[in-house]
Amino acid sequence: MKKSFLIIGMGTFGHHLCRELAKQHCEIMAVDAVAETVEDVLSIVVSAKIGDCTNEEVLRSFGVADFDACFVCVSSDFKNSLQITSLLRELGARKIICKANDDIHKKFLLRNGADQVIYPEKEAATSLAVSESSDDIFDCIPMTAEYSIYELKVPEPWVGKSIEELSVRTQYRLNVLALKTDAGIQPMPGADHVFQNDEHVMVMGLVEDVRRLVH
Repeated sequence: MKKSFLIIGMGTFGHHLCRELAKQHCEIMAVDAVAETVEDVLSIVVSAKIGDCTNEEVLRSFGVADFDACFVCVSSDFKNSLQITSLLRELGARKIICKANDDIHKKFLLRNGADQVIYPEKEAATSLAVSESSDDIFDCIPMTAEYSIYELKVPEPWVGKSIEELSVRTQYRLNVLALKTDAGIQPMPGADHVFQNDEHVMVMGLVEDVRRLVH
């Protein structure tokens, strides 16, 4: 069964989110207060609405409780994002995911009914800063405020040794999620896997533990 989503705020992030959800064959209602902002997504959404979502009656008319999740992407207006989030909760939204600009914004959004708060710009900046600061870190995907997934060149001391032999989780406090080679990605390698020099390893952990390993 297709999932359905309500996206409120069709700025840059809202547009990217809308297009990616459409690629996953989801049903989307896009909403913004400015008509021009929804024109270029008309072909990929089930419906597009123009309205002020700080107005309870406007939100009520969308049937917010029928969506699998509601996205609030109006972080540039602190007051409006808080008000919309609160109204969505009052109207019975199943899940509310909000975009925030900083920790204070996040704190108030959570207090006002958000189930999850994301920082797209912060997460992108963190990923870029971590990957560019070391020749041995190729990618970083933030998962929580503390934990991320890192793509690393297999450390030289690991080459020729197995995951079990190295006791990666115990000794390095990292979880091995996958291996990456020219042939593709091998998820969840067994404990008997022996690391090779031409592999990249995907691990999840704290940035300080990853830095301690690569340096």
